[in-house]
Amino acid sequence: MEKNEYSIFETELKVRPDDIDMFQHVHNSKYFDYVLSARYDQMEEFYNMSMESFLESGYGWVVRTAHVDFKRPLILGDVILIRTGILTINEKGCRVQFEMENKRTKKIASDGWFDYVMIDTKTGKGCKVNDEMIKAYSI
Repeated sequence: MEKNEYSIFETELKVRPDDIDMFQHVHNSKYFDYVLSARYDQMEEFYNMSMESFLESGYGWVVRTAHVDFKRPLILGDVILIRTGILTINEKGCRVQFEMENKRTKKIASDGWFDYVMIDTKTGKGCKVNDEMIKAYSI
């Protein structure tokens, strides 16, 4: 598929006590959770396709590769603006970019991308992203 410009969506989350590690900032694994939580909400709100309805259709997205660039720590009580959007999508999968801005400091705490592949939830095997799905995500 040709290179398109895709929409960027924003979700706001607050750092919780159980996100904090022994160094008193957000544990690195939580950044993955933040992006996945934002995408979960954004699927329903912006793509008009809840994760539940997507799974009921027999498909699921699985992370193949993830890259996170940690720039600045997040601490308890910080509010994070998580912006995500599709960078590329084709029949093999999609790359979703993200950045997390600390609302208090107005600085980027992290950014990166996730490569997703689509699976058939009945077989657990990879499958092609059909044209209808590509169109649904191409907003």
